[in-house]
Amino acid sequence: MYAQFTIAKRLPEVKNALRLQKCLILGNYMMLISLIIILLCITATFVLNDYVAMFWQIFAHINTIIFAGALKLGYVLRCIALYGFGRKDF
Repeated sequence: MYAQFTIAKRLPEVKNALRLQKCLILGNYMMLISLIIILLCITATFVLNDYVAMFWQIFAHINTIIFAGALKLGYVLRCIALYGFGRKDF
């Protein structure tokens, strides 16, 4: 079976299984890191807005949009890998 965050010791008998495993791992880490950064940006922008300088609030707003795109890209990578492993439900 394939692993979600590390290279599995035994990969399924699928063509390009190692590449699909790496794609799955990359997608999962991209989603995790992007989500953490998005939450930090939202916190800096809306929760701590009295304590954060205007420059950093603008920077956080822009990064919220950028890392939302990275989150979506990570999800697409994950879906490609799971489809390659034969999963039909995402």
